[in-house]
Amino acid sequence: MGALDVFAEVNGMPLADAAARFAAAGVPVFPCVPGEKRPLVRRGFHDASADPQQVGMWWSRWPSANIGIPTGAASGAEVVDVDVHQAVTGFPAFRAAHREGHATGWAALVRTPSGGLHAYYPSDPGRVQSSWQAARAHVDFRGDGGYIIAPPSQVLRPSGVRAPYRLIVTSGDAPAPVDAVRLREFLDPRTPIPIDAARPARVGRRGSDANVLAGWVAGRGEGERNRGLFWAACRLAEAGTSPDSTLEALGPAAEHAGLGSREIMATIRSAYRTTSPIPRTATDSELDERRLVRGSPGRMLS
Repeated sequence: MGALDVFAEVNGMPLADAAARFAAAGVPVFPCVPGEKRPLVRRGFHDASADPQQVGMWWSRWPSANIGIPTGAASGAEVVDVDVHQAVTGFPAFRAAHREGHATGWAALVRTPSGGLHAYYPSDPGRVQSSWQAARAHVDFRGDGGYIIAPPSQVLRPSGVRAPYRLIVTSGDAPAPVDAVRLREFLDPRTPIPIDAARPARVGRRGSDANVLAGWVAGRGEGERNRGLFWAACRLAEAGTSPDSTLEALGPAAEHAGLGSREIMATIRSAYRTTSPIPRTATDSELDERRLVRGSPGRMLS
């Protein structure tokens, strides 16, 4: 039994009980900040465990902790994350991909606190698929090197209300893995997929490249994500992009890569100080942490 088999059982459960249920099914989990997506353990999803004793200790210490699950081979589940951020939504792109056969075969659909969607697919043991972000389509993929927040976790919304991740439906058909490369090519064919590139392949000097930079930042792994965010923020600063706009463009991508909100804001501030020091103003220098809480982790999913 894996993560996809447990979702139907955990809706409405106390978080500690749900974490124990995942562990009992052999699904590695790790605790995240109550009401948020940031890990409480030092190595994040790399510390995930299915050991009942370890999981019990974590949730005994943090009974309200949200439940993080590493995606990809570690859990046997991959996730297509359909984002909703204020006036923009990834649902049209996801529906189009589904119609073309690029997103069929899901095993479960989960409503996210922002009103978005997590579509869960079984991973293919013979194929490693890394996480990515299709920024133009507002759709992310969480595979190896990523994680998601699982039901029945809750996230504090800007309104002050905690909204849950909630299972909508499980598939009545046999689920099938998603081809993440074909899906991304369909969703955002103009964006390169920089697997091992030291820098994104197409970066100019204008803010119009923000989506390329965001997709690249979202794919950075541990040990390179902070440097990647700093480098991308410097490029936008050099292009004359305001700090607020840079946070808007890169913040969710960096969060999906696993960085915390405070670290993201500190890195962007540092990039602007390094590139072109500017006077502190309420508009350009106050990077409001609340603006980062806009949907899934994902992309931190999601």
